[in-house]
Amino acid sequence: MNINHREDLMFNTPDQFPAFPYLPYSIQNDLMKHVYSSIERKHVTIVESPTGTGKTLSLLCSSLSWLADERERARKGQATQASGNHVPTWVTAQAAQIQQRELEAQDREYEERLAKARKTEARLRALAKARVTKRQRVSASTVRGLEGDDEDAFLPDSETKDEDDNISPVVRALMEKVDKGIAKHPSSWSECQEPTCTKVYYASRTHSQLTQVLPELRKLNFRHISYGPSDPSPQASRPGSRVTTPLSDHKKRSVEADDTEQNSGTGRRQWRTVALGSRKQLCINDDIRSKSGDLDEMCRGLMDAKEEGRCHYLPPAKDGLRMLDFRDQILAVPKDIEDLAAAGQNAQTCPYYGSRRAIPQAELVTLPYNLLLQKTARDALGIDLSNQVVIIDEAHNLIPTLLSLSSVRVTSHGLLTSSKQVAAYYQKFRTRLFAVHSLHLKRLIRYLDAMQKVTEDWKVSKSKAGLHTAEGRTEVMTIPDFMQRLGRKVEGINLLEVEAYLKQSKIARKISGYADMASSQGAQGSLPKKLSPARARPPLHAVEAFMVGLAGAREDGRVIFTITGDSIQLEEVEMKYQLLNPSIAFREVVDTARSVILAGGTMSPMSDLIAQLVPSVPSERVSTFSCGHIIPRSHVQTLCLTKGPAGSIMEFKHGQQTDQHLLTELGQLISNLCNVIPGGMVVFFPSYSFLNCAQKTWNATHLLDKFGVKKKVFLEPQDSSMVESTLREYAEAVRDFAHFGDSADRSDKRTGAILFAVVSAKLSEGLNFSDDLARAVIIVGLPFANKNSPELRERMRYANEFEAKSGHKRHPGAKDAASELYENMCMNAVNQSIGRAIRHRMDWASLILIDRRYSSASIQNKLPSWIKSDLVVCETFGQTMKRLGDFYRERKHRDFSMG
Repeated sequence: MNINHREDLMFNTPDQFPAFPYLPYSIQNDLMKHVYSSIERKHVTIVESPTGTGKTLSLLCSSLSWLADERERARKGQATQASGNHVPTWVTAQAAQIQQRELEAQDREYEERLAKARKTEARLRALAKARVTKRQRVSASTVRGLEGDDEDAFLPDSETKDEDDNISPVVRALMEKVDKGIAKHPSSWSECQEPTCTKVYYASRTHSQLTQVLPELRKLNFRHISYGPSDPSPQASRPGSRVTTPLSDHKKRSVEADDTEQNSGTGRRQWRTVALGSRKQLCINDDIRSKSGDLDEMCRGLMDAKEEGRCHYLPPAKDGLRMLDFRDQILAVPKDIEDLAAAGQNAQTCPYYGSRRAIPQAELVTLPYNLLLQKTARDALGIDLSNQVVIIDEAHNLIPTLLSLSSVRVTSHGLLTSSKQVAAYYQKFRTRLFAVHSLHLKRLIRYLDAMQKVTEDWKVSKSKAGLHTAEGRTEVMTIPDFMQRLGRKVEGINLLEVEAYLKQSKIARKISGYADMASSQGAQGSLPKKLSPARARPPLHAVEAFMVGLAGAREDGRVIFTITGDSIQLEEVEMKYQLLNPSIAFREVVDTARSVILAGGTMSPMSDLIAQLVPSVPSERVSTFSCGHIIPRSHVQTLCLTKGPAGSIMEFKHGQQTDQHLLTELGQLISNLCNVIPGGMVVFFPSYSFLNCAQKTWNATHLLDKFGVKKKVFLEPQDSSMVESTLREYAEAVRDFAHFGDSADRSDKRTGAILFAVVSAKLSEGLNFSDDLARAVIIVGLPFANKNSPELRERMRYANEFEAKSGHKRHPGAKDAASELYENMCMNAVNQSIGRAIRHRMDWASLILIDRRYSSASIQNKLPSWIKSDLVVCETFGQTMKRLGDFYRERKHRDFSMG
C-alpha cells in the first residue's frame, strides 16, 4: 500500500464517540479524544484515569473507533493507488469503483467464512453438552514422543549454512523463492503466511485483569458493516455509529449469547478478537498436564516428535484445514482464556497454537505483560508490532516489570550442573555434529568453565575478607569488569554470535532433554524412560538467558555476586544479571509500534515514567493526560496529619519506626479515628517490620484491645494462602455494621472493622475496597525503599550517570536524578495504596496521610491531581478531628436524606 496516499487522509479528532454505550461524562469524552488523537499522531502517551471513571471502556471505544476509521482510510488509499497517477478523471473513478468492489468481495468472503465458523462452533458446543467427555487414550508412539527415546531428536537443529555449503548463491536464491511459494500454500498451517491487518494490542499485568476487557468490549455499539446482498443499508453510517441494542449486564456473557446476537441481525459489530496466554492456561492435553515437570518443555518435545508421536490435539502440518477452521472459530466470536480453552476441547484442537494462528487476522489482541514486553515471547508468537497500536493497562507496574523480566539469576550449583550436562552431551554426540555445532559447543564449555572459576575465586576471596555483614557477602560489577575476570580466552568470544546460535539451534533444550533421559536411564536401569520427576526449569536455560543479558546492554547492566545460605554447608554463590535502564527493554516496542498508550488509575508522577521509559523519544512525540475523578469533590476529603493527640510531630523516618513513645501516640491517634470513622478503615504501613513493631507496642499498652472495642481488628497475613480468608472475614465484619448500623438491635456495638496492611504487599494493589469497606484509607509514613539494597544503590548511581551523559542540567538546589528516582518509587507506591478507595461515582471516603513530610510541595506534587488539589494540612490534631467529624456528619445526613 502506498503510505503517502494514506497520510494525505489525516483524521480530525471526533467530538463525539457514537459507539460509547452511555452518555459519557466530560472527562470520559476528553480521555477518548486524547487517545484517538494520540494514535493518529503516532504519540507515546501516558493516561491517568482513576478507578471508577470507565477507563477500560474509554480506551477500547477510542482505539477501536480509530481502527474503524483507519480501515476506511486504507480502502481509500488502495483505491487511489489502483487508479494510478496522471490519468483522466473518469478512468480514475472507474478504477476506484473496481477496486472497491474487489475489496467488498474479499470482505464478503471473509464474513461468510466467519459465519460458517460460528455455526460449526455452535454445533460442537451442542455435541459437547450431549456427550460425556472421555480422556483420550495415548498411543505408545505418543509416549515415546514425550519421553524422547530417539537420540536423533537431541541433535541441534540443522543450519542451512552447513547443509548448503556447496550450493551456489544463484541456486540458493532460487530455493528461497520456492520456499516462499510453498509457505503460502494453505495445506501447511504451521508455515502458512497470511496478510495481516492493523490491530490493537491490549496488555495488562494478569489474566484476571484481562478478563475485564471482553465484558466492556461487548457493551460498545459499533455498527456491523455487511457487504452481502441481504444488507438493507449498504451505505450504513460511519463504522462507529451507535445502534440501540440492549447492553450486556455485568455478569460474564456466554459465547452462545454473542453467537445469537451476531446471527439475529441486531447490527452490532463483532471485533475479531484473540486472547493470548501461556501453555499453562491453554493446554488441553490432560496426559501432559498430569505429569510433573516443565509443561513448556514437554509440549515442545511433542512438537519436535515424529508424526505418530505428536500431541493428538495438534494437527500435523499437512492437515492445514483443521487448524485454519479452528482459527476462524476463535475469531468469529470474542473469547477470553476460559472460552478459548473450552473451544479447543470442543474442536479437539490445541487452543495455544490456535490462538497464535489467529493473530494475523485479529483486530484486537489481549495478552499479559510478559508476552508483549519480552522480545523472545513476541518472536515465538509471531507478534509484529510494526505500525500497530499498543495499549498497556495498569502501567504503573511497567518499570518494575521490565526490570524483573530482564533480570536473570544463576547459582554456582546451576553452573556446575550445566557444565556437566554440556560436557556429557558433547562427549555423546561429537562424532555426529556438524563442524559449526562442535565449534559453538566448545565455546560454550569454555565459557561455563570460566564462569565457574570466577564464582569459586570470588567466594574464596570473600571468605578470607570475612562474611559478617551483608556488604561483605555482596559485590556489584560492571559488565566489562565481569568479562575481564572471565579471562582473555573467553573475553574474545563474540556473545552476539553465541546468542544467535543458542536461539537457532535450540541447543539448551536439546542438552537438557538428553540429560533428563540419561539421568532417568541411570536411575531406573531397564525401566521405561521418562522425564525426571518434579523437574524445574533446566539450569542451562538460565545460563543462556544470563549470556543473552550480557550480550544485550553492557553499559546499562550489572552483575551482582551474592553468597547465599545460612550455613557453610549450604552456602553457594548467586550471580544476578540486573538491567538498570528499563527503557532498553521497552525501546523496540516504542520504536516499532505506531502508538503506545500507557494507562492506569494512578500514574503520578508522570515525569518519572517519561524519564525512565522513553528518554530517547522526542518530546513532541510524548504526551500526557490526567483526568479528574467522576465523583463530586464533596465525596472525598484528603488530610495531612502533622501532629498527634499529645502534640508530638508525626514523622516516621527509619529511626523513628521503633520509637516506643511515638508508636504509642500513633496508636492513640488511630484509636481516636476509630471513634469518628464509620464502616471499614484500611491502614497502610511502609513495611512488615514497622507494622510488627507497632503491633508489639500496642499489645503491651493494650491499645490494640482499645481498637477492638470500636472496630474488629485484622492484620495483613504474611502467608499468601491466608489473604483470601482474611479479606472475607473483614468484609463480613464491615457488612454486619452496614446492615444494622447504629440500631439498638445489634449485640455487637462495634462500628465496623479496621484492616492493617503493608504498602506494595498483598493488599495494596488490585483489590477493591469500595463503599463501606474503606470509608477511610490511612497511610502511615512514607514507604521509602531500603537504600542498602545493592540493586537500588546501582540504579541510583546509574540514574545520575545517565543524566550527566545526556547533558541535562538541573536548577541550583534541585534534587539530583538519584534522589528523584528514590522519591518517585516511594510516591508511586503511596498512590497505588490510596487508589484502593473511591471505586465508583457514588463512593466516598477520607484519605489520611500521617507524616509531616506529606506537607512538602515536592511530595504533594507527586500525588494524583484529583487528590492534591483539595489536600488540607492539619497543624493540630484538634483541627483534624473537627474536619473528620464535619465530613462524616455531612455524609450521614446526605445518605439519610437520599435513603
